[in-house]
Amino acid sequence: MAGTISPSGEVELPESLGYRVKKRLLGKPLVTEQLTHEKLSNSVALGVLASDCISSMAYGSEQMLVILIPAIGIAAFTALIPLTFVILGLLVLLTFSYREVVSVYTRAGGSYVVARENFGPRVAQIAAVALLIDYIVTVAVQAAAGTDAIVSLGQFLWGNNSFIDFVGVHKLWLTVAVVLLLCWGNLRGIREAGRAFALPAYLFMAGMGLLVIVGFIRFLTGDHTQLNTHVQGMYTLGSGEHGFFYGAALLTMLRAFANGGSSLTGLEAISNGVSVFQSPQGKNARKTMVVMSAVLGTGVLGVSLLAHITHAMPYTDGTPTVVSQEASWAFGSSWIGYAALVFVQLATALVLYTGANTSFNGFPFLASFVAEDSFLPRQLTRRGHRLAFSSGIIVLTAVSLVLLIATNSDLSSLVSLYAIGVFTGFTMAGAGMVKHHLDRREGKWKVKVGINGAAAIASLAVVGIFAVTKFTEGAWVVVVIFPIGVWSLIKVNKRYREEAEALAMAPVDATKPIPRRQVMYILVDRVDLAVLKAIRYARSLRPAEIRAVHFMTDDREADRLRLQWNNVEVGDLSLEIVECPDRRINRALVELIARTAKREKSQITLLIPERNYSPVLGRLLHRRTPDQIARAVGKLPNVVTTIVPFDVVSAHDELEVAEATGVKVEKLDHLDHTIEGSDHADEMQ
Repeated sequence: MAGTISPSGEVELPESLGYRVKKRLLGKPLVTEQLTHEKLSNSVALGVLASDCISSMAYGSEQMLVILIPAIGIAAFTALIPLTFVILGLLVLLTFSYREVVSVYTRAGGSYVVARENFGPRVAQIAAVALLIDYIVTVAVQAAAGTDAIVSLGQFLWGNNSFIDFVGVHKLWLTVAVVLLLCWGNLRGIREAGRAFALPAYLFMAGMGLLVIVGFIRFLTGDHTQLNTHVQGMYTLGSGEHGFFYGAALLTMLRAFANGGSSLTGLEAISNGVSVFQSPQGKNARKTMVVMSAVLGTGVLGVSLLAHITHAMPYTDGTPTVVSQEASWAFGSSWIGYAALVFVQLATALVLYTGANTSFNGFPFLASFVAEDSFLPRQLTRRGHRLAFSSGIIVLTAVSLVLLIATNSDLSSLVSLYAIGVFTGFTMAGAGMVKHHLDRREGKWKVKVGINGAAAIASLAVVGIFAVTKFTEGAWVVVVIFPIGVWSLIKVNKRYREEAEALAMAPVDATKPIPRRQVMYILVDRVDLAVLKAIRYARSLRPAEIRAVHFMTDDREADRLRLQWNNVEVGDLSLEIVECPDRRINRALVELIARTAKREKSQITLLIPERNYSPVLGRLLHRRTPDQIARAVGKLPNVVTTIVPFDVVSAHDELEVAEATGVKVEKLDHLDHTIEGSDHADEMQ
């Protein structure tokens, strides 16, 4: 790109179009010194880190009903309560387990750090894949559930008019838009530690608290009315004439329990963000963990009990949601009731979208940890334009959008992918803490081993239940991808280690004597300014010999090139034509240089003129093979390859400026003939 010289003598380079667009979309770039780590009080940390966890009360109970109602009918509302208590028991066990995690490991990373420290980096990749899958599915689940809350509100306020029906049918694209908006915001540098992210969580807690309190007051004061369970669009009631104990098969209960396990997603968020707490970090994180679990447990139990009371039914298309039906029943049809309904639904949508945003912080940070350990591409460790891990954010967005589109933003289908990754992480964290306490045997280590061991076994059981009962409903995707993901991460690490071992030999190789005689080869595929620049560069290095070589694949083209060479001032440098009838130019070049290096015992430098065109059209209109040639030749001893770039775009811009200002420009006489009718002008390019 052409530059200008300022009055102070500094060169001012114009910005590329891509950078100008990025700057307009994302804002001015931030410098590394602006990267700060805000420490949060317990109350703010609860709001910031708990969104993903507590928001699951909006759909956890409903997802159990999705399985139970078609199987056992009205008895589903009875079966819901004991299943909820089983989920709450598991919540208590996991809370005690993670209290130990945040006490010992105060660096962000959660189960990945626990597994790495106790089982080594290779085993830790099981936790890494589990968490990465969890973050991806969280974006899809939370965003889809948030859109369901918005659509449900519209259905209660305005009924099924044409606009609401349109939004309901096309809610996938509304969800996609939300995910893209979150991606854009995070690329601009939205930080999870921002205090504004605490507000949606507290609004949601207030809304759900209001719903549960008002609902129970109505019930206790004698309002035992139940909602209609035969509305078009609801899940069809299964056969329940034999009652709960006779109608509910074990498999059905296990499937419902697996769906209900989605209520516990996000429980690891505090362990992943423990480093943002004020000192003492471990103690403050433990307190916040207990409060978060208590809020989640109370909310899930409240929603399940209200569903038992009201017989709120899930709909096949996801809207209106069970929570929105409970809110409509509890608050009534007065203007105050509608205001409360609006508050609850908007707070629900907001916290669900905020919960999706936590993945945009957790996924890139975790990916950077794994990349630092050389199990993922190291590009993921680099901060972008606004100091965010941009590559991780873009990968998360792309995969979650594919997941949303593949499932048509259906929450029930997405939940089928959820718990395997989540509970695998819980398993690795519990098992890692067991090993930690067994190795150190400090304090009440036997009690701690029992708690963490029980949490690991229970979580592993949930993984098994989920994999078996939900396999045909979509869990097979995770079951298949999971081992492939672990294998891929280990293969990436193996490749990095092999490269490091090879590069570690460089100091030894550098001590070997090299030939004193320097020979330079210049590849010539046409005669133009790019080749002349390479010749000037070669002469500036003063080698013992310079050779220009062209590999002939067409005799007419070679004759034309020889004629052009004779018409250009290149001094006493002659053009060597090497026949290449099989058109394997790379192989012929390697053979030529290998023979020269061996016969003359010389240090060979290969100069490859490279013409740089516009990024888009250039790739379409021209072959770009210098890198392939460099890789092929680079395997030879005592051979160095140098690519000499020539920017065609800048040269064209300078030519236009010269012609516009009337400056005389000398043009190579053969240039028009080179372009016109040359079938092989791009043979090397």
